[in-house]
Order: sequence, then structure tokens, then C-alpha cells
Amino acid sequence: MTPRIEELLKQPEGKTLEFKRDLSSPRNVLKTLVAFANAAGGCLVVGVDDARHVLGVADPLGEEERICSLIVDAISPRLMPNVELVSMGERTLLIVEVFPSSACPHYLNSLGPEQGVYVRLGSSNRQAGAGWIAERHHAAAGRVFDEQPVPELGRDDLDLVAIERLLGQQRTLDDQGLLTLKLLRPEQGRLIPTQGAVLLFGKAREYYFPDAWVQCGRFRGTDKVEIFDQQDIHAHLPDAVEQIELFLKKHAFKSARFGAMQREDVWSIPLAMLREAIVNALVHSDYAHRGTPIRVAFFDDRIDIESPGLLLPGMTVEDMKSGVSRIRNPVIARVFRELHLIEQWGSGIKRIFAEADRLGLPEPRITELATGLQLRIFLAHPHVSGVLTETEPSRLPKGRSRLESRLESRLESSLAAKLVVLLGAQEAGKAALAKALGHKSVSGELHKQIRNLLDRGVIEMTIPDKPQSRLQRYRLTEKGHQLLKEQADE
Repeated sequence: MTPRIEELLKQPEGKTLEFKRDLSSPRNVLKTLVAFANAAGGCLVVGVDDARHVLGVADPLGEEERICSLIVDAISPRLMPNVELVSMGERTLLIVEVFPSSACPHYLNSLGPEQGVYVRLGSSNRQAGAGWIAERHHAAAGRVFDEQPVPELGRDDLDLVAIERLLGQQRTLDDQGLLTLKLLRPEQGRLIPTQGAVLLFGKAREYYFPDAWVQCGRFRGTDKVEIFDQQDIHAHLPDAVEQIELFLKKHAFKSARFGAMQREDVWSIPLAMLREAIVNALVHSDYAHRGTPIRVAFFDDRIDIESPGLLLPGMTVEDMKSGVSRIRNPVIARVFRELHLIEQWGSGIKRIFAEADRLGLPEPRITELATGLQLRIFLAHPHVSGVLTETEPSRLPKGRSRLESRLESRLESSLAAKLVVLLGAQEAGKAALAKALGHKSVSGELHKQIRNLLDRGVIEMTIPDKPQSRLQRYRLTEKGHQLLKEQADE
């Protein structure tokens, strides 16, 4: 046992580990044990101070008996941890090992089953909310949240047109088909939509689940001080995937790559990783949680995706990273799998980390928040709104001067040629183009040549219905890409 203790002493306190100097504050000790049992289990080591000095306990046998009595008298349902005394030199430590419990939620008797439930969040204990407690009671009774009926609704309260559009090619969508997908369930002689069906396709979803929507924001800089674009997405959950992706693309850069006579769009953000993260949030969010929607925040250096709901009991962040998964919403997960939005349960997070490694990006970061989970995906290049950053020129095509010379003869303007080369690397606004050209401001000649290229059909606006929008950018058309390729190949 001693080598294991030596390893524990090297680890930081966290979700499954806590050190205590002594048992002088028994309530805090009991909160920790309850939180361990309600989460992923954990180990409490008594006799170690904050500096990790091994002090030992003064009366080992007496303290062992005391902690056992406290656990029996103060915690319900009954908790059965492993309690041991371990010697380290001349000192003795008291170790209480708690295992994930199938009987949770456990609570402190003195506070009762509503106020006395605690969960582990990082290295701290937090009082559990009513939604989390209800979910655990349902799970203990074998009832899954999104499989439960909404008795006051019927089949026609679902958007059957959307269901047919999305799922009609995969299966027959008569009553039996909807029963198989658990979008309907029999209840007192009627077919009733499940909560999962209402979340996925309910006509009045947000009446029953007010926070079942997605909040997207683009912020200037690396904090939430200044937001310059936002979009609230209220689409059916499967359709929300594409709408979130379109919002992210709106604030990213696109370049073109050619191979075997075929054009391929290359985005400046890791779309495959982000799509996996978005799907994961939509499938695994705790929709019974009130107060926060799913949030997607795009900063200059990263994209954060926050989903409501703590990890299910027995799960840790490390479990997620290794591909271990527990499905909170099997009805939603089943439909997303039918639509090929997820391939294999539990593989999404693992693929995100693998893709980051393949692209040479910093490892994504998963953090447990007070309201749920945050997945942070870092970007390869800084994204300053409307401005090409200092790191971007390396992405421009090689052999630039020769290419510009050929383009100038076709476009009758050296500035127009430079603009085509720049926009061949990525879309950009006028201010960004002026900066990339080394100009102090947007000149009249720059305005003129952009209009010239628009009239020629070489470039196009990204927001054509709002020509004067401050978010307006320009990009090459198919004609422009073909022109650039022809001149590059000569």
C-alpha cells in the first residue's frame, strides 16, 4: 500500500482525490465522501497538510472508529467505503476509499435529501441542483430522462414533416417506426411523444424545455468583454448542427486547394473537430438542467463549446478522453446515429483529440464548470476580426511576383492582380486587404479595383444582400479560382 500512497502524494487534488490534515471539521469530510460517491468515487487521505507534509493522525485506531461511525450515522443511503490505516515511516495515515455508487444520490442526513446532496466538481464539492437529483432518482428506478412520455402531447405535436425529411430515407415512419425510435411510446391506450422526441422535433420544444437552444457568439480578443456578432439557434437539434457550423464559417477564412483538376475548400478552423464537438454537446447535454443553453463562443485564439449538465456518476474527464462513454439521452443519440451524425457511441471525443494531434494543434481542454462541461478547441492561427494577422502571410501562394505579373496582363491592373492573389489564399474584408497590401487605409483605388473585379465576376461578396455590412468580405468565384490556376500553371 505504501508505494501507492507515495504516488498519491505527488498528485494534485481533483475530482477523485482530497487531502485532509485531520478530522477536526467532520462536516467537510462527510461532504467530500458524499460527493465522491455521487460522482466517480475517490480517495480521502487524512494526515497530510496543504504542503503535502505527512503529519499522520494522532490516534489511528480511534480516528478509524470515529470516521466509520460518522459515515454510518451521517450519510444516507448507507455508504460502504474501504477504510484503511497505512504506515509511512513512524507516522500513520487514514485512507478512506469511496467507490462510485449505484444507490446515489447520497446525502447528509442533517441537511436532508434535497439540500444535503453534493457532487464533485474539480477539487471542490458543490451542492447538487434539483434537476441532477431528479435525474439520479429516475436512473435508480430504471427510468431514462428522454424516454419518459409527455402525457399532454400527441403525435401531431411533433414536426412530422421534419422527421420525414431527415429520417424518411432511413426507415418507414409509421407509428411502428416512431415507436422503434422511441419517439413515441404507448401510455394508457394512446401513443405519446417522449421527452426525447419533443427535444428533437417538438413544435413547442422550448415551452417544455426553455433552455433547449444554442447561443453562438463571436468575441473580439480572447475574453467575453466585447461581442460583435451573435446568433440564437432554435432549429430542431439535428438541423442545429449545420446552422452552428455556418455561424463558425461566417467568421473563419476559406482558401482553395487544387488537385487532380478538382477544387477543395480549406477552412482556417478545424471543422471536423468542431462538428464532433457540436454533435457531442447536442447529444449529451442535460436538458433537464435549467438556466443555461448550449453555448458556442468563437474567440481570436480558440472556440469554446459549453453544454449544460455534469458528468454522469462514475465518469471522469480522463474517461471521456479515452473513449469511455455513458449515454445520457439514448433517444437523441439513436436519432443522431440514424442520421450518421455520430458513428459509434463514445468515439467522438477520442476522435477530436486524435484530429488535434494530426493537425499539430494544442491538445483540446475539457473543463467541468458549475453548470456543465466546456470543451476548448485551439486554433492554428489567430483570427482577428476583419484583419489578416501577422501569422497569415505564410499561407499565401509561392512565386507571388511572377504570378502577379501574369495576372496583371489579364486584369490590366497590378493592384487587381495583388487582390486576386490575396483572395486566392483566403477571403477578407477591405480593411484586411489594405493592411495585407501595406496600405495605411482603404484607398479610392482599392475601392475601384474591388468593384472592377466584382463586375468581371472574378470575386464575389460573402454577404451580397448587405453590400455595406461591416462584416462584408470578398472571395474568389469559380471563375476567379480558374483564372488563378491557369496563370499559376503557365
